Amino acid sequence: MSSPSTSPTTYRILIGKPGLDGHDRGAKVIARALRDAGFEVIYSGLHQTPQALVKTALQEDVDGIGLSILSGAHNTLMPEVVELLRNHDAEDIFVFGGGIIPTEDIPKLEEAGVRAIFTPGTETSEVIEFVEQACAEKHGHAEG
Repeated sequence: MSSPSTSPTTYRILIGKPGLDGHDRGAKVIARALRDAGFEVIYSGLHQTPQALVKTALQEDVDGIGLSILSGAHNTLMPEVVELLRNHDAEDIFVFGGGIIPTEDIPKLEEAGVRAIFTPGTETSEVIEFVEQACAEKHGHAEG
């Protein structure tokens, strides 16, 4: 477990469930872990479109979007979220993902702009560390 953040800035993260996948335990675990670590977390709920997730991200002024996909649609949905952010001049919102994602698909997702992929078995502390670092980089703070 990571201790709560002592940063005076509260970073905001959207955890999204795009597509038809109805399994959200992993998304809820990550949302809870990030909240416990001091992040403000917005959870989208199930069956969201990439457009709805980007709209929420912009309205909520989030720093990053975490996408949970177990349905096999990661190669379509994750790059679509990244592209929609680009189209809205919101490339500063970083995107990371998790779920059932074959190792061979990870490089293509990273090339599309997904900053990190976390597969089953990843410790929540690893996700928290990534999100802390990505937020610090976004806001020009050095983590140490």
